[in-house]
Amino acid sequence: MKNLLRLFSCLLIPCWVISVKADVPAPNIVLIMVDDMGFSDIGCYGGEIETPHLDALAENGLRFTHFYNAGRCCPTRAALLTGLYQHEAGIGHMSSDYGHPSYLGYLHDRCVTIAEALKPAGYFTAITGKWHVGSDPDRWPLERGFDRFYGTPQGGGHHYRNLPGRDLVLNDEVIPMPEQWYSTTAFTDYGIQFIEEGVAAEQPVFLYLAYTAPHWALHAPDEEIAKFRGRYSNGWQPLREARFQRQLKMGLFPEGTKLSPKDAKMPEWSEVKDQDEMDLRMATHAAMVYLVDEGVGRVVAKLDELGQLENTLILFLTDNGASAESGATGFTGNRGGDPEARTGTPDSYNSFGIAGANLCDTPFRKFKMFTHEGGIATPLVAHWPAGIASELNGTFVTQPGHVIDFLPTFLDLAGGSYPEEFEGNEITPVSGISLKPAFSGERLDRPEGLFFEHQGNAAVRIGDWKLVRSHKQPWELYNLGADRTELNDLAGTHPERVEELKAAWQVWADRAGVLPWPIQKKN
Repeated sequence: MKNLLRLFSCLLIPCWVISVKADVPAPNIVLIMVDDMGFSDIGCYGGEIETPHLDALAENGLRFTHFYNAGRCCPTRAALLTGLYQHEAGIGHMSSDYGHPSYLGYLHDRCVTIAEALKPAGYFTAITGKWHVGSDPDRWPLERGFDRFYGTPQGGGHHYRNLPGRDLVLNDEVIPMPEQWYSTTAFTDYGIQFIEEGVAAEQPVFLYLAYTAPHWALHAPDEEIAKFRGRYSNGWQPLREARFQRQLKMGLFPEGTKLSPKDAKMPEWSEVKDQDEMDLRMATHAAMVYLVDEGVGRVVAKLDELGQLENTLILFLTDNGASAESGATGFTGNRGGDPEARTGTPDSYNSFGIAGANLCDTPFRKFKMFTHEGGIATPLVAHWPAGIASELNGTFVTQPGHVIDFLPTFLDLAGGSYPEEFEGNEITPVSGISLKPAFSGERLDRPEGLFFEHQGNAAVRIGDWKLVRSHKQPWELYNLGADRTELNDLAGTHPERVEELKAAWQVWADRAGVLPWPIQKKN
């Protein structure tokens, strides 16, 4: 184990250190997370979708190449908000309560959210979009440290209206759904409004902008979809190969990295009966990503107008890999959608399936819910003119990071401290580390590896070594320094490494409260 930790501490560390700007006051923090977007959908990570605003943030900031989420929406949100692994925060699976402390389906009282942690440092705290870490009103954002909330506590699922059983909420009140409503636009509008409120109050602002796009259903205005029609008419695989070549050219992956083969369940394009429909579905997905980028641009413009852009840390990521939950080429008319309605329109409810997800997750294999790279690897763009050394602009951070690192990072930047006790409850020690050293080219000091589990899919990464398994399948071993796309399983040739990593994972799993899948519900 000690050898593995020494390897981890030496992972891809730059041999130079740049001084970050001194005497920077507590920054505004805008944390933007999208839903079900693939690793390579945005331009600065190789995508063919135009995302000029995100690309500009990357050009004048940092891109992380080995950043991780928890593989699915609720677990990632729990880990992101608390600095703990999701099981430690009470959401070891999704929003169902299994009666176990690590599988309650909501954030329990032995953790604090970013908002609760930043309030003592004087922050105005707001969230727009998807909450999904506590559906009952006494577990909504205002009960967990946020000053403002506009969005859906129970999750997303529709971009023109809410699905049955899901509410549109302003602060702590359910409000009617407007007749003319589109999720990305509305969440951006309120995010900007909340920024204005915080600045007017002369407080540093923490905004968590949690878009529900581009999660299915595939919904976008016709004029936006039209911009991308025809771009996917030659099939998914040529676009995967083109994305990969752009990734190699920009230096996102080292020479020698190989593109994973197309998924076995991904049909050949010549076998697809309605190629025009699949082009339409992919074009709609692209339009949804494009509109998110426009929303990011609006937020950036408002911060600039208010004189706040220089000292605002903007972070952008996705909650998991692209979704392959819906068959080879997706479903039609799910959840009450009209199967005759054209994809993209408000009455439709369609998806793009394994084939679309395989493209979106280029160059990786596997998808959302898995702990292979295609399920847990996320782009992370970081932009902060006052705090990121200008010499680093446009470069890559190659050290591993995880969404559990956000809370300790923000406390570090705000000059705050992580509480041992909160509102009379003992608080679980934080699992993440501060990413602040990466903003000046320094090494991140992580005392142990990174750990993953969802529905029996599991992984541990220490240094370049990653041990991973799918549920009820054997463990696989990869050296990610030489094989980021997980194509060469070394478990048979390095059995001692397998045993070391298995032992490390089990120690973590016992500590975090991981239970065998499927979970047996307590009565």
